Amino acid sequence: MTMATSLNRTGMTSLFAAALAVLGPAAGVARAADLAQTPDAIIEQISDELLTDLDQNREFYRKNQAALEESVRQHFLPAIDMPFASRLILGRETRNLKPEQVDEFATALSDLLIRRYAEALLDFKSRDQMKTLPLVAGQSEKMTRVRTRVRLNSGVETPVDYIFRKTPDGWMVFDVVIEGISYVTTYRNQFGEEIRRDGFDAVLDRVRKGEVETDFSNHDKDA
Repeated sequence: MTMATSLNRTGMTSLFAAALAVLGPAAGVARAADLAQTPDAIIEQISDELLTDLDQNREFYRKNQAALEESVRQHFLPAIDMPFASRLILGRETRNLKPEQVDEFATALSDLLIRRYAEALLDFKSRDQMKTLPLVAGQSEKMTRVRTRVRLNSGVETPVDYIFRKTPDGWMVFDVVIEGISYVTTYRNQFGEEIRRDGFDAVLDRVRKGEVETDFSNHDKDA
């Protein structure tokens, strides 16, 4: 049984949020990641800075999650190409939406991920729980994958990959793949079905309210 099949939905969501921990330094960090670096260097820099800060301020954040969420918002989003990811998630549904609706969806999804990230972040205890693997040969100049391994508190180690694309601002993440499960693909399958059934406005409202449970029982494995 793989980690993906052995974890329940809450566990997978928490692991995803913990994986995102390497992408957004919290309060007290002087600078955001330099997106002109190589993707693996971006992952290394942010994870080192974030987890050092977390160790120094863990008790404060336990009592002030709103402050943590606001700090995450300031530093997390510049490293994520959320507009691009949102267009991929909405897929063909974008043909029936106005640009401002796509922007609203991207904002709502960002807010949701930030909340879940902050909830799970405090359980990510040590820099030693994550290691970055060497880049594999043959990566594209416009898109690349950074492979990492995350050790859960149970001691089990699982692969977490970050998919980057080159933008005018530098390298940015647009997908996270855990145990072969792409969150872009999973959300696209789930939200596409819900939009066709309930309409875009209803789905947007649920995302804004945080009433979204990712369905891992119907996901596609990343190629």
